[in-house]
Amino acid sequence: MEPMEPEIIPAILVKTRDELLARISSVLPFVKEIQLDIMDGEFVPNKTIGLEDLKNLPPAKYEFHWMVKNPLKWIEQIPGPHTHLVHVETIDSKEFEKITTAIKLKGGKIGLALNPETPLETLLPFVPKAKRILIMTVHPGFSGQNYIEQMGKKIKKLRQLYPNLDIEVDGGINHSSAAHAYSCGANILAAASAIFSSSDIKSAIADLKKAAIGVPS
Repeated sequence: MEPMEPEIIPAILVKTRDELLARISSVLPFVKEIQLDIMDGEFVPNKTIGLEDLKNLPPAKYEFHWMVKNPLKWIEQIPGPHTHLVHVETIDSKEFEKITTAIKLKGGKIGLALNPETPLETLLPFVPKAKRILIMTVHPGFSGQNYIEQMGKKIKKLRQLYPNLDIEVDGGINHSSAAHAYSCGANILAAASAIFSSSDIKSAIADLKKAAIGVPS
């Protein structure tokens, strides 16, 4: 089976609406989708933008990464057919059904995220109803961490079980880690500093995609 083409998604982790809008504006012309990282200070130690800051965003396809204790409360207040990534550590099967229903009513997609220390087996019962799985390659809550290469084992196993599933990685993605994650079976790569630290956003995104598939930039 041919590997899926890699997709690069800019990951935005900010604390003010002004920062949020500036970053969305800087990447919007160059990508299909934008990830918004939301932290509540409970599920993870840090806090980012809140629900008020997420209203009336520029038209785009968004992926909300909910690093929050009660994702349903947040999801219910976000309009539009977006993708919502919910941490498996925050839900049980009953809560998952409620979240799935809420997202379907908006025409969106349900995805699941898995922390580095959480066994893949915790996730597997939910996968058949999920449209995307995010394997965290850093510990959530802090930016600037190094990619955890051992997560490649989880990616490989998940890809073997689900050949056509969208598998995303998030955390420490740069040229070398993008190649590693993609070679293990991830087809969506969320990157923050590798994109936003560049003076040429368009080239940074293109170079990450080339690096993932092993093409020199």
